[in-house]
Amino acid sequence: MADTPIFGKKNVLITGGAGFIGSHLCERMLKEANVICMDDFSNSSIHNIEHLLQYPNFEFIKCDVNNPIVLEEYDELDKFNIKFQGVQEIYHLACPTSPKQFESHKIQTLYANSSAMVATLNLAVKYRAKYVFSSSSVVYGPPATPGMFFKETHVGQTDHLSERACYDEGKKFAETCIETYRQVYGVDAKIARVFTAYGPKMKLRDGLLVPDFIMNALNGTDLIVYGDESLSGSLCYVTDIVDGLARLMRAKPDVFLVNLGSDEAVKMVDVANYIINITHSSSKIVFHEPLTFLTEKGIPDLQKVKKALEWIPLVRLEDGLRQVVDYTIANKEIIG
Repeated sequence: MADTPIFGKKNVLITGGAGFIGSHLCERMLKEANVICMDDFSNSSIHNIEHLLQYPNFEFIKCDVNNPIVLEEYDELDKFNIKFQGVQEIYHLACPTSPKQFESHKIQTLYANSSAMVATLNLAVKYRAKYVFSSSSVVYGPPATPGMFFKETHVGQTDHLSERACYDEGKKFAETCIETYRQVYGVDAKIARVFTAYGPKMKLRDGLLVPDFIMNALNGTDLIVYGDESLSGSLCYVTDIVDGLARLMRAKPDVFLVNLGSDEAVKMVDVANYIINITHSSSKIVFHEPLTFLTEKGIPDLQKVKKALEWIPLVRLEDGLRQVVDYTIANKEIIG
């Protein structure tokens, strides 16, 4: 559909659009496109997008993206001329990421990295749409040394029979799907290997360190680090990640694989202490055994993405954490 006419604005499909990163991406894309937000709320919340429902160029579709997707069947999308215009861009972000609920989401995770890939990539073939997949730094495997930097050329090793293989090995298979569709169908499909992101709209009480740190600090209870004092990683503010995804979508076809994240390593105990300070909390820090889904990751080498997309993370950790604290205080009773 390369020569398909565009009636006013391009149509953009975002799977997992009610999730943490997806909802921020929906907000960003509304400035320039008709946005079709697709989600089944299995790991997300209507609260993240309810403020967007008022906009005429935003439409929410409750759908399990693991099944074949036929956009023409949704009458509410008639206003976007789907039958004539199709969609021009697809962002595939749908995948469970719950540390505490990881065991109960294994099958959904397996499907998100397999059948959902086929369903969304087939849409890209049908509409000749550009496609960006939100992969993960887990494809690199564990760092050989703490704070190890990973280039996109690094071939990581993951255990395909491990407790978390449906996610780690699943992301690798998902990337294989991307490359296969590029080779066979010539799809302009791209991969963003996203390192740890944080920001407003993260689920609370779900084992995610930053929001749980904040909630516990506000409640005066212990801040739990799932590991020891050496546990470190990188934290990139969500709007920087979204900007990287949008830039990748606009890039030429030969730019199809980049890291997105912060290249500054930070110890989680330091993050916890900073949150205690800015919330004026009396909480203490304690250490628990690591959760299956929370393992130490390396740091992204950003040389390629800085050159190819002119992208760098702009939000300082201190500023980002203050924004998340403010958001949590304002919304802690209605988000979960």
